[in-house]
Amino acid sequence: QVQLVESGGGLVQAGGSLRLSCTASGRTFSSYAMGWFRQAAGKEREFVAAISGPRGVTIYYADSVKGRFTISRDNAKNTAYLQMSSLTPEDTAVYYCATPERMGWIAPTPGGYVYWGQGTQVTVSS
Repeated sequence: QVQLVESGGGLVQAGGSLRLSCTASGRTFSSYAMGWFRQAAGKEREFVAAISGPRGVTIYYADSVKGRFTISRDNAKNTAYLQMSSLTPEDTAVYYCATPERMGWIAPTPGGYVYWGQGTQVTVSS
């Protein structure tokens, strides 16, 4: 069974940086896309970034994070990362990583990602 565990969230001042990690287990990590999503209080879950497997040839970013966030993956460590810079209070949310059922599939929307982590809180203070 596929399991995803996020880490790296926390409290940071506006303008600061954080790196989130998502470690996967239960299947061949490199064969599948990885996505990052976030959900702020009272809002719907939204797409943040996604990277294809195995080499990350295809990468998507939400417009709101382009130029500030970088998604990457280390297949040897079964881990995907989200490097976040120039953070603003609007980035405050619970951040989730997710992966699809189907090998080779990737999309910049939550639909189709069937395995999800438990989430990690990111709070950006002004």
